[in-house]
Amino acid sequence: MRYSSLFILLFSIFPFNSHSQEKPWMLGPFERFTDNQPILQKDENSEFDDPMSGKLVKWESMATFNPAAIVRNDTIYVLYRAEEKLGEKEIGGHTSRLGLAYSTDGIHYQKMTKPVFYPDEDRQKKFEWPGGTEDPRIVETEDGLYVLTYTQWNRNVPRLAVATSQDLKNWKKHGPIFLNYKDGKYMDRETKSGAIVTQLKNGRLTAAKIDGKYWMYFGVPHIYLASSEDLIHWTPVEDYTGQLAPVLNPRPGYFDSWLVEAGPPPLLTNDGILVLYNSGNSQNIGDKKLGNRIYTGGQALFDAKEPWKIIDRSNNPFIKPELDFEKSGQYKDGTTFIEGLIIFKGKWYLYYGTADSMVGVVRSETNNNE
Repeated sequence: MRYSSLFILLFSIFPFNSHSQEKPWMLGPFERFTDNQPILQKDENSEFDDPMSGKLVKWESMATFNPAAIVRNDTIYVLYRAEEKLGEKEIGGHTSRLGLAYSTDGIHYQKMTKPVFYPDEDRQKKFEWPGGTEDPRIVETEDGLYVLTYTQWNRNVPRLAVATSQDLKNWKKHGPIFLNYKDGKYMDRETKSGAIVTQLKNGRLTAAKIDGKYWMYFGVPHIYLASSEDLIHWTPVEDYTGQLAPVLNPRPGYFDSWLVEAGPPPLLTNDGILVLYNSGNSQNIGDKKLGNRIYTGGQALFDAKEPWKIIDRSNNPFIKPELDFEKSGQYKDGTTFIEGLIIFKGKWYLYYGTADSMVGVVRSETNNNE
């Protein structure tokens, strides 16, 4: 497979030089541009007729965070996790639904009044209720189908699932991605954070095929790998013993010493597969300058033909909690939890959740195409 034309296009959009990033293959650098403010926050007045409880609920009264993003008809759409406040429960004890916001300039965002994706009286309710639908990532196929990966949370086992849509508002749920794999071998094991590999083609980010298959990085506290022929049914990569084979692990001595977790959809470039990932720190064995449980962002490069083969990895976080709203909220240790990556008007936009409470965005200003 040849990537020369893709590389030229990617090279013109973000810099491959050691002066702008820690390593020449990394994406960025990213800069804050929203006056140090979040772009989305909770709304204690938003109401929704919940089909599960039969009640009128304040569906985003607790928090809005952990966003996916996609560009459609020159407009940015952000799918974000919204939590309904249920008393004084801890993290994971509320109910999550997915809201939709949009922007035509990348700075100002308008929310839709109702969630577009949520637990319902359907075949998935046993997996999604009462905890809800969480932490989306989204990609588009070349023919315009939107594929959503998300976590189903029934407050028992978090399961990675997939849904599809033609318009971002009406969704078809396909259920847990490993439901039919080896008689449900992984159905009772925590799976989450599915990031499908994309490529930049004719100015659009679309799901990429490598050797005839789609690939997805997923999981926490290690990152694993799965492949698919249709983006619906997935086969995990296992080792010779039949166990999930981690392709990225936490590292003692670094910012990602506690855990690693798949971030936004990775990019297929001439250098390889560029994976942006979330990382947690354990101060006693990790980065002494970061506190315990601090979530930052790292980057890793995998082989373009063997997606399980790591080539290189960043030694320092390229994004970390620095602003007040990134270090206050439900998760007081601080997070910049990256989940959405788009290209909009020649610039990269990276969307992230802050302290399990709000949505932020950073942008790569470097652009030689304008």
